[in-house]
Amino acid sequence: MLLRLAWQSLMNRRSTVILTGLSIACSVMLLLGVERVRQTTRESFLSTVSGTDLVVGARSGGPQLLLQAVFNVGFPTQNLSRDSYRMIAGDPAVAWTIPLSVGDMHRGFRVVGTTTAFRDHYRFARDQGLQVANGEWFADEHEAVVGADVARELGYTAGSEVVVSHGAGEISFVHHDTHPFAVSGVLAPTGTPVDRVVLVSLAGVDAMHAGFQGAVETTHDVADPLAAAMAAAAHDHHDHGHDHDHAEHEGTGSLSALLVGLHDRAAALSLQRKINTHDGEALTAVLPGVALQELWSVLGVVERVLLFLGGFVVVVGLIGMLSNLLGTLDQRRREMAILRSVGARPRHLILLLVGESFWVSTLGAVLGVSLLSIAMVLGAPVLEAHYGLHLTLAWPTANEWGLLAMVAGAGTLVGVIPGWLASRKSLVDGLTPRL
Repeated sequence: MLLRLAWQSLMNRRSTVILTGLSIACSVMLLLGVERVRQTTRESFLSTVSGTDLVVGARSGGPQLLLQAVFNVGFPTQNLSRDSYRMIAGDPAVAWTIPLSVGDMHRGFRVVGTTTAFRDHYRFARDQGLQVANGEWFADEHEAVVGADVARELGYTAGSEVVVSHGAGEISFVHHDTHPFAVSGVLAPTGTPVDRVVLVSLAGVDAMHAGFQGAVETTHDVADPLAAAMAAAAHDHHDHGHDHDHAEHEGTGSLSALLVGLHDRAAALSLQRKINTHDGEALTAVLPGVALQELWSVLGVVERVLLFLGGFVVVVGLIGMLSNLLGTLDQRRREMAILRSVGARPRHLILLLVGESFWVSTLGAVLGVSLLSIAMVLGAPVLEAHYGLHLTLAWPTANEWGLLAMVAGAGTLVGVIPGWLASRKSLVDGLTPRL
C-alpha cells in the first residue's frame, strides 16, 4: 500500500520526478558504460591474438614482449636467431609459426617483415582471418600490404609507392630509398594494431637493408661526411636487430619475435617451459592470456580511476534526488499532516518517502540500462572502426547487476533522510498555515 501511495504521490509531481529520474539514468548509463568498455577492452586485447598460443622472443618480460610483438608498442633490444626459429618451428607440438621482423617505420607507421603465414594463420576477434579489401597479398620482395588505417590516412591504394625509413616518428633523416616497395594490397579493417602496419616479406627486409648498406658505402666516398656518419650510425643500430646474409630468398636474418600456434593447446605449458629453459640462446615464451593479465594488473589503477569517476557521477545524481525530496517537504506539510491525522505513524512517513526514492532510483537504473543499449547500437560501429572495440548487446553481467543493485539500494536509502525530517514535523505545524 505504501509503495502504491508513493507511486501516486510521484505522479502528482511527475515533471520534477522525470527530471530527477533522467539524472539518475544518465549517471547509471555512464557507470555501466565505463564497466562495459572496460570489459570489452580486455576482451578486445585478448581477441587480438585469439588464435596464438605462444609468443616467443629474446629474453625479456612477458608484457614487454607481448606489447612489442602484437600491439606494436616499443622495439626489441635483442632478436632471436634463425636456428632458434627452426628449432621451435620443427617441434612436433607446433602447428604453425608466424615470424616477425621489426625495426623500421614508414611515415609514423610500423613496418613488419613476415611471410604468408601471417595471412594464413593470424586470427582476431572470434577467430576471424585477415582479408585483403583491395588488391592482393605481396608476392615478392618489392611489394607491401598496408593496413586499413595506413591506407586511409596516407591515401594509399594498390600501386602506391612506399619508402621505408629509420626512426619512430613521421620524420626521418635516413631512408631506404634504394629499395622502395609497391603497395600490392590494402587489408580490410580489423580493429587491431594490424590496421596501422605496413607488411613486407622477410626477403624484402633483407633486400632493403642490402641496398641501404651499399648506399652507406657510396655516401662515405662521395657525399657529405655528416650525412655519411648519420647513415652509418643508423645502419649499425639496425644491424643490432637484423643479422642478414641474404643467402635465401625468404630471408635469413634474425627475427624480432614469433607467433606460435599448436596442434593441442594443452601442450602450451610444456613447450613454454622447454623454450624458456633452452640451453642455447636466451629466449622467452609467454602465454598471451597470462601476459595480458600481468599487463592489466599494471593498468588496474586506471580502471579504478574510471570506475571511481563513474561512481562519483552516480553520487551526484543521488544528491540531486535528495535535494529534490528535501525541497518538496515544505510544500507537502499539509499532505504529511493529513496522513498523520488519519493514523499514519512517523515510520509510515519514513517508509513513504523511502518508497518514493525507491521508485525513482529503480526506474532511473532501468532507464539507464535502456539508454546504454541505445548508445551501444548507435556507437558500436564507430568504436569498432576507430578503436577496435567490439561492443555487442547483451544482458548485464554479474558485475553490472551488482552495480545496478548498489545504485537502487543507495537511492532507496536516500529517502530515509527526508522521511526522518518529515516525521519530526508535528501535526499542529502541518495544519497551521504560515503567514
